[in-house]
Amino acid sequence: MAQKSGTPAKKARTTAVQDTTPKPTATASPTSTKVTTSSKPTDSVPPSATPVSAKATHTTGISTRCLHGDCHEDHVGHAHTYPIFQTSTFVFDSADHGADLFGGRAQGHIYSRIGNPTVQQFEKLVCTLEEGQHAVAFGSGMAAVTGALLPFLQSGDHVITGDTLYGPSTHVITNLFARYGIQSTIVDCANLEAVRAAVKPTTKVIYLETPANPTNKISDIAGVVAIAKGCGAIVVVDNTFSSPIFQKPIVLGADLALHSLTKYINGHGDVVGGVVITKTKEQGRLVQKYRQDTGGILGPMDAFLVLRGMRTLAIRMEKHCVNGLAVAKFLQSHPKIETVLHPGLEGAQGYELGRRQMTGYGGTFSFLVRGGFEPAKKLIESCKLCTLAVSLGTVDTLIEHPASMTHASVPEELMRKQGLTRNLVRISVGLEDPADIIADLTQALAQCP
Repeated sequence: MAQKSGTPAKKARTTAVQDTTPKPTATASPTSTKVTTSSKPTDSVPPSATPVSAKATHTTGISTRCLHGDCHEDHVGHAHTYPIFQTSTFVFDSADHGADLFGGRAQGHIYSRIGNPTVQQFEKLVCTLEEGQHAVAFGSGMAAVTGALLPFLQSGDHVITGDTLYGPSTHVITNLFARYGIQSTIVDCANLEAVRAAVKPTTKVIYLETPANPTNKISDIAGVVAIAKGCGAIVVVDNTFSSPIFQKPIVLGADLALHSLTKYINGHGDVVGGVVITKTKEQGRLVQKYRQDTGGILGPMDAFLVLRGMRTLAIRMEKHCVNGLAVAKFLQSHPKIETVLHPGLEGAQGYELGRRQMTGYGGTFSFLVRGGFEPAKKLIESCKLCTLAVSLGTVDTLIEHPASMTHASVPEELMRKQGLTRNLVRISVGLEDPADIIADLTQALAQCP
């Protein structure tokens, strides 16, 4: 029956939610880990987030990719900005259409726990920026950490993890995973010989942050990858501190890169989220099936906000880099500051390596206040422009005390090894005029004993 003139809604809906990427069938882990997905899942896996764009490719400039890398030129419903699909479920054209979607014989969306067009649009963009093959968005950064690891692990497997990580990441890998028979060894991933010595026959994953939170320790991604290849493990890099603007772990050989979207990628302090980007489509399907089964997907409104934030990511990161270095150099020259841990300062740990594998620095770094905990506490409480709050990567400057806040879950002995002393303060330098940030820190330091 011919469709009546002036009623194009059904066609528009189909265009908005369909994707021609083939659906996955049974898959296996790229390592020897016995992890598979069902060939007939309860709900079909949604379309891949692999990016395809005529206007923005890996050869175009990074700012252009931030603006055009998700193919949003399709202009769904003639909207200039990609719309928010704030819906829990999607309508089928017929009973056969629904059956075909569930049976994997057709592409489209079924239910927003499985996949959502707005979320998928974000996944396309971040996949383009990281130069990966597949991206999977999660409801928090920690959901992304587990989503990057558990699809490739089972009881009896072993994980090598960096000795300097975000506190909850350390807790999950070393304590929570242990309940399910997954062993871990904490090593200094900046020391390649220590990484090599930690390898066991059961090692399946090497997990690290670089730059690491909160000390900005730099590890050699390509060097770690070479060790992993020798033992059949995969390498997972938390790239939150750099963003895809300044570092691309997958290009350097890593299998998976992940981000807390809450930080630089969103950049406005109004979203909690995470994302995992994979080197291969097969790895991506494993992560996506894990998310589907465990239900940790990013919400469509959050995906819309992160998309909005990513349009200005390149220019924001440039300003974070400039401001961060200016504040770091000021603190380095201040008599009440003992040490500044910024990878862009000449002579810093990993300075030369960072210049090779990164193109810039985020605005987050730590410094040690002379005199111990009380002066450090007085400093963060005396700031007026800088906000006393955890998190990082927002447009405004945040300051906090890692040992009692973001890394409080880390055992005290490990804190000492990480250099997380009681006089260590972390600052996330924002986009304010650097002179104003420096003036605020100057008056706050003047009040420190």
